[in-house]
Amino acid sequence: MSLRLGIFLLLCTFAVAQTPDLIVHGARIASMDARYPAATALAVAGERILALGSDDDILALADAKTRKVNARGAFLCPGFIDSHAHFAGVGRSLRNLDLVGCRSFADLVKRVRDAAAAKPAGAWIQGRGWDQNLWPKKVLPRHGELSAAIPDHPVMLRRVDGHAALLNAVALKLAGIDAKTPNPPGGEILRDENGQPTGVLVDAAVGLVGRVLPREDDENALREDLLHAQAICFERGITMVHDPGESWAMVDRMSDLMEKDRLKIRLYVMLSGSSPEQVRRTASRPPLLGAHDHRLFARSFKFYADGALGSRGAAMLEDYADRPGHKGLLITRLEDLVAMGDAATRRGYQFCVHAIGDRANRMVLDAVSILEGLDGRVRELRPRIEHAQILDAEDIPRFAELGVIAAMQGVHATSDGPWVPTRIGRNRAEEGAYVWRKLLQAGARICNGTDAPVERISPLACLESTVRRMTRAGPFFPAQRLSRREALATYTVEGAYAAFQENRLGRLAPGYLADFILLDKDLLSCPEDEIDQARVLRTYVAGELVFEADQ
Repeated sequence: MSLRLGIFLLLCTFAVAQTPDLIVHGARIASMDARYPAATALAVAGERILALGSDDDILALADAKTRKVNARGAFLCPGFIDSHAHFAGVGRSLRNLDLVGCRSFADLVKRVRDAAAAKPAGAWIQGRGWDQNLWPKKVLPRHGELSAAIPDHPVMLRRVDGHAALLNAVALKLAGIDAKTPNPPGGEILRDENGQPTGVLVDAAVGLVGRVLPREDDENALREDLLHAQAICFERGITMVHDPGESWAMVDRMSDLMEKDRLKIRLYVMLSGSSPEQVRRTASRPPLLGAHDHRLFARSFKFYADGALGSRGAAMLEDYADRPGHKGLLITRLEDLVAMGDAATRRGYQFCVHAIGDRANRMVLDAVSILEGLDGRVRELRPRIEHAQILDAEDIPRFAELGVIAAMQGVHATSDGPWVPTRIGRNRAEEGAYVWRKLLQAGARICNGTDAPVERISPLACLESTVRRMTRAGPFFPAQRLSRREALATYTVEGAYAAFQENRLGRLAPGYLADFILLDKDLLSCPEDEIDQARVLRTYVAGELVFEADQ
């Protein structure tokens, strides 16, 4: 179809909105739609795209009231859809101690000591972001030095992945954790040679602290977290976030801010699921399928199969190479996962499961297979595996066979790459670690995200990682790289599909919602190592300018 014919057909379809409110011209447009490979301008009427075409054709549609923006050669593409980021957590992280980038345990202790100096004795200090793999001694810490430096404040510091936490002596005592405390199901209290807690709790064991932590009940602070997260997202070109693991209370908070027109970003929320009974209670409220003009969705559940690779909580089929005799932790049993999935899908909710290790991924695929036999709705509800980091070769084809979406994070491969071969062995890593290309070749659909605040919320960093797979130690199994267009699709088209929005979002085409961004570099042709250096110039949601960079 020619561009002129496309415009003509569009105007026939949208006769009531023939005059655009906004025209952006002089752009290099990546529409992610094969019908518009060479467009340089687009027109917006109301909240939707009216037409794409050449500058001359689109500018000819304008009248005196049409706003015109000359992109001056900027790259224009659909708004980024971050398919796995903890939206409220991004805002909340601004209120906690930032430990990202600590280069040693001593550096961590100093940051906590400085924070404690500004707080009254007895006040909790909470932080997140440490990663022992960045330290000279790449071992999980013990609390002795931390406890000696901060004796008057309870301290809980979550590891970068959120699946482990370090406590000082005061916090351990308040939580009642000592040598006699048993490991909870799906969790581990790490212990020293004498059986005493080292201060590190893994996965479900972190929950032992929950009853003594200060409650997050400041409503104003919780709402400000959401608004801060939105500002960061718009600055990074993100127009929609898939937010895994929230409550209906958080959804209602989001809805209220949207009602007041303060929250304009699109949010696809996965509700937390921890037991069959809890899922049945939560799912008694019907799914939210696109409130506030397709801005808010709550039509999926997120469950946990295992923990994280960095803290050796990911459930593996074989022992960890650097911890013989240990295979990680299954947080949920297969029968419970099936029961929760059945309770969710029968009520129309999507089945999404966190799985990192190959054993956990196999269990989730088995659960999907069982659910298909129970109800038959699970496939049409587009089941997802969140992360899908380590896969056994036998399970890679099962994603496409069962219709399971791989919701992966490109930046994890480059963050984890330097230590993954040591953790699970080089042969296993090469065979099944972060196998984007193998999944794509097997017919699986892949959406992309940052997992913020585990990683910085930067789609550009994620895209560069997906394309280059370059770590500080060199390339990380580069055969698994995606092309630029494939990578961009994971952040646009595939993100929309994973949220059932492929007919409204993820591409630039007539009738689609006008979510798009302008950048100062062409992501499809600039040097690969400059993708992360691109700058977002403008972000539009539903045709509204929601961010503009300083000129």
